[in-house]
Amino acid sequence: MSADTTQADKGLLLTNTLTRTKEKFVPIDASSVRMYVCGPTVYDYAHVGNARPVVIFDVLARLLRQLYGKQHVTYVRNVTDVDDKINERAAREGTTIRELTNSTVAQYHADMAALGAEAPDIEPRATEHIEEMKTMIETLVDKGFAYVAEEHVLFHVPSMPEYGKLSNRTLDEMIAGARVEVASYKKDPTDFVLWKPSKEKEPGWDSPCDIATPGRPGWHIECSAMSEKHLGKVFDIHGGGIDLTFPHHENEIAQSRCAHGTHAMANVWMHNGFLQVEGEKMSKSLGNFYTVHQLLDTYEGGGRKWSGQAIRYALLQTQYRQPIDFTFKSLAEGEKQLKRWIELLDKNGVTASDEAAPEQSVLEGLLDDLNTPRAFAAMHKLAREARGGDVAAAQGLANSIKFLGFDLVSFSQAQEEEKAESEVSPEAQAEVEELIVKRLEARKAKDFAESDRIRDELVAKGIMLKDMKNQETGEFETTWTWP
Repeated sequence: MSADTTQADKGLLLTNTLTRTKEKFVPIDASSVRMYVCGPTVYDYAHVGNARPVVIFDVLARLLRQLYGKQHVTYVRNVTDVDDKINERAAREGTTIRELTNSTVAQYHADMAALGAEAPDIEPRATEHIEEMKTMIETLVDKGFAYVAEEHVLFHVPSMPEYGKLSNRTLDEMIAGARVEVASYKKDPTDFVLWKPSKEKEPGWDSPCDIATPGRPGWHIECSAMSEKHLGKVFDIHGGGIDLTFPHHENEIAQSRCAHGTHAMANVWMHNGFLQVEGEKMSKSLGNFYTVHQLLDTYEGGGRKWSGQAIRYALLQTQYRQPIDFTFKSLAEGEKQLKRWIELLDKNGVTASDEAAPEQSVLEGLLDDLNTPRAFAAMHKLAREARGGDVAAAQGLANSIKFLGFDLVSFSQAQEEEKAESEVSPEAQAEVEELIVKRLEARKAKDFAESDRIRDELVAKGIMLKDMKNQETGEFETTWTWP
């Protein structure tokens, strides 16, 4: 598909945080559409809040490729692999930082792939771009936007008059609303770190600006340097969660614009809304903090696995800019809906085409600021028509499902495998029940050694036993569940 497609001409509308308006997306160069999204800090499993921007911007990347052609779109999502939290966990677990970050990146890739998210075109790691960061830092110092103080390099916020435009905050509001690090060497309370000295056993590199002590970069400079390296000084779209608007994205803009002397870092800034769980803010203290890996492997409270496809469905039911209430009911509904789609498409004898393009009404929903609820409503209409025997509607539905990142084939296979794993053969059930009878006989005979031996044998098989006394007969009984 060429870069001057008819679909692209119809116009993609996106809400730009910078202008606070929904506006027509016009790429800088239609033959090279460029998007950068802030990725993970790799010290632990990604939670469902981390997964939301991955799924959202995966859909946007798919849409941009549909509009402008795959060869004309570059999607970059970074990895932050140098950070205080990484250092702390590596020290706590007695492992190296590289071992920790490599294993966490692998976990992240597996979990996001399970959600149907395609890999970005480029995935730069911060530790592989230290030289680019040092070059940008020295440029900012040379231009008078940053300064060296006590082996730190800091960006001087008052040197940029438009600082605060993205988050729509004044300097006073930013000081009042942010946890500002108090340091005697700062020229202004809002100044932020570009480079800092490394402590003993922390990763460190030769410092910029003739600083003798080894050090490491601040968080914000990482994305400015990596985005410039792979997308240029000004690119089309920068995305991330709304929690990154200030200070991270605000600081990125300040660094990049001042270093390059440009009018912008990215022309369009997009932010997805917050995620809460079952109506409450997700937190470990409330017991509602769920990682994607935990949901995929086993949700401890419910003792069951959830499909990555169902998680994706739940995350796309709300338009990306709005806050979302992530519930287990929505996961269950997602699985039911996927099963209904499979049955319907099988009934009509259709499968998605290799280069699946969304049906026009679905596409129109996505073109309207990634309005996924509108896109799903169009898909439900196609499903109703398909139930009436409209094969063309069924084909449009199949293509739209695939375009949105749902893999019904793998979902169906996983469901069958899980069903097979959960089924107990008659022979295995008879063996367990025979052992339970023998254990009860041993208890009646007060042969507790034999009773304990049989119990241990059952537990080794993964059998969960529950002993109780029948209130009517007074007899000792045992119930069991298969793993």
